[in-house]
Amino acid sequence: MTYSKLTAVSVLSLVATGFGASAQADDLTLCWAAWDPANALVELSKEFEAQSGHTMNFEFIPWPNFADRMLNELNSSGDLCDLLIGDSQWIGGGAENGHYVKLNDFFAAESIAMSDFADATVYAYSTWPKGSENYYALPAMGDANGWFYRKDWFAREDIRAAFKAETGRELAEPTTQLELLEVAQFFQEREIDGKTVYGAAIFTERGSEGITMGVTGALYPWGFKYETTPGSYDMEGAVNSPQAVEALEFYKEFYETATPPGYTNSYMGESLDAFKSGQVAMAMNWFAFFPGLYADPNTGGEKIDFFVNPPQNQAGSTLGGQGISVVSYSENQDAALEYIKWFANPEVQQKWWDLGGYSAHNDVLESPTFKDSAPFAGDFLEAMGAVQDFWQEPAYAELLLAMQKRVHDYVVADQGTAQEALDKLIEDWTETFEDEGKL
Repeated sequence: MTYSKLTAVSVLSLVATGFGASAQADDLTLCWAAWDPANALVELSKEFEAQSGHTMNFEFIPWPNFADRMLNELNSSGDLCDLLIGDSQWIGGGAENGHYVKLNDFFAAESIAMSDFADATVYAYSTWPKGSENYYALPAMGDANGWFYRKDWFAREDIRAAFKAETGRELAEPTTQLELLEVAQFFQEREIDGKTVYGAAIFTERGSEGITMGVTGALYPWGFKYETTPGSYDMEGAVNSPQAVEALEFYKEFYETATPPGYTNSYMGESLDAFKSGQVAMAMNWFAFFPGLYADPNTGGEKIDFFVNPPQNQAGSTLGGQGISVVSYSENQDAALEYIKWFANPEVQQKWWDLGGYSAHNDVLESPTFKDSAPFAGDFLEAMGAVQDFWQEPAYAELLLAMQKRVHDYVVADQGTAQEALDKLIEDWTETFEDEGKL
């Protein structure tokens, strides 16, 4: 029985019993991407199993296949997943297509206040329509795109002297996008300890979301907006503004002058590999990977440090992260809601952070000890204060494919101009929104 088909009487009955206390132990399956935080969640969930009597199973899909696999599962009304930690962009489709259980009554019954979670994560991971008080997920994994670098190289006197001679300033963490490029170009094809290294690993992947997640790391700091007015779908003058054109030109210059050779189709894994192999001085990637990077025996520890995506005209970071939803096709919704209740507990959220997950709970984030709890914790807080996300529309996949094509054609394939790429992108998106009846 799906939540959407519950009668008023059964809804009230569930509220009265707190949505919990299942009559029998159930096997629950939680679906997510296969990455380090998922391993941390397995460890964390052992506590839930011990307390509840339910058995947790996990279906983790590699990132390149995650969206296709999970969206196909939802669109076919599949019952593989009782709980799904789905991308922020899925929230519109999950709500409008009835894939996710609406959680408002449950939150009210269990005194789970969304004000206890960081505003940006509630807005991005939980609400539909955006900014409303209709909740279809609990913030599960805060994340943003940030940067890490070879701290040991930045500290070397010979490298610092060379940088000062070339630029007239001290070598340090970049404080603007233009400084970021300057540092990357300085390291490009430089010889360090007998090995040729390169400036930075950025995202250029065409097939899923990679280059969009990378290029927005430049677009947002320049002032890019998706609409002239939120909710208007009026994109002319926003998507293709002079600032957006300048930012896209910047990203192309970065790709052409400061990245490893052959770096034409690279995303998360390639960025990590380039850094861990000592190929690059800096790299962009999701904060989710930073605990593992810091623990790496070869390039972690004292050899690495982290910084937030630098501003240009304004602060701006590309949002990652996900919310956890109860799948409406699940036969174990009561037990799945028990898991949500347990996961929302501030003590559990603190353990989640300690294990390497990224809590979005204010009790964790606002703790006086949080910023010193990890070398990237303060940067994470700063990044989450200025995040922006891609379209979260039900047609997001079509919108994403269009952006992937337009920016990859320009940045990597060297086709046309930045202005032309963004103008064509507006045409693509306009057609999609017309088909959706929103224009």
